[in-house]
Amino acid sequence: MRTSFAALLCDYCLEVRPGQQVVVRSNTLAAPLLVALQRQLLEREAWPLLRTELPGQAESFWAAARDAHLDAFPPLELVEAERTDASLAIQAPENTRALAGVDPARMARAARARAPVREAGLQRRWCVTLWPTPAGAQQAGMGTADFEAFVRRALFLDREDPVAAWQQLRERQARLIERLAAARELRVEAEGTDLTLSVAGRTWVNSDGRRNMPSGEVFTGPIETSAEGRIRFGVPSSPRGVEVAGVELEFREGVVVAARADRGDDVLQATLATDDGARRLGEIGIGTNFGIDRPVGAILFDEKIGGTIHLALGRSYPETGGVNESAVHWDLICDLRDSGRLSADGEPVASMR
Repeated sequence: MRTSFAALLCDYCLEVRPGQQVVVRSNTLAAPLLVALQRQLLEREAWPLLRTELPGQAESFWAAARDAHLDAFPPLELVEAERTDASLAIQAPENTRALAGVDPARMARAARARAPVREAGLQRRWCVTLWPTPAGAQQAGMGTADFEAFVRRALFLDREDPVAAWQQLRERQARLIERLAAARELRVEAEGTDLTLSVAGRTWVNSDGRRNMPSGEVFTGPIETSAEGRIRFGVPSSPRGVEVAGVELEFREGVVVAARADRGDDVLQATLATDDGARRLGEIGIGTNFGIDRPVGAILFDEKIGGTIHLALGRSYPETGGVNESAVHWDLICDLRDSGRLSADGEPVASMR
């Protein structure tokens, strides 16, 4: 798996070319993939810049960080983000709850300070993916081998030609975008949910595995002042290792005016208080990957589940035409597979089966 996975990341996701400097971030649990990536990058005459986190490093940072570390960033990080050609982040959790005890207000404060680094990174080619670990399998409620097989299927690495499979998904999603391109208003209906928002004039993006691997979604940035109504997100999410479940939001003129969560409410409230943009929507996405058939506790996978939609609080992606600015971009997932409905200008949006 590691060799074919590394080749898919280099050739399809990042389209690596000779002479490029490629930053790869992960931790020691992803060592098999990191070593395979180094080899693949060198074979393509690129420069691999491996940034490997040690076990316990993140916990130690948050325990020891002073005000200076929360309100600034190392200048060399910005130089690297500005001058390298591509970046790859590989999630490989050792403990999915490692940061559960960290004050979410401290994390939000650091996120605000690091905005220049984050924005510079988004200007270059980038991709986010996941390497299966025992902790990830445990969070998904699977055995390690079963989780590895699940990840392999989600990445299309079980197909004879994974790149061709991703290209086929892109074509199916392109047909969905044709249906949505002229839409003015979207309505989401489900238990505890009746939300409308405008997407008039906004651009839909075909997320085909180049930036997220796996992918399988189309998304856009809603008009920032348009969201009206209520929505309940039944799929839990775990930002920074804290489970947040049963999130309910109420919107008026695009702003969250009421919010609660059954679990992790303090994280929700701290996130909304990060900055002014955190209370507005930066994205609506439609999951189209029916090979991902259940939540596994990783947003990277869960937001792609076919038959779901997700809304992101915070930052818009400029390519959609969205203009919301925030240090936050938090995807929250609403499952419409059983009794929910997404409609565009009053007409149901067909599934992508």
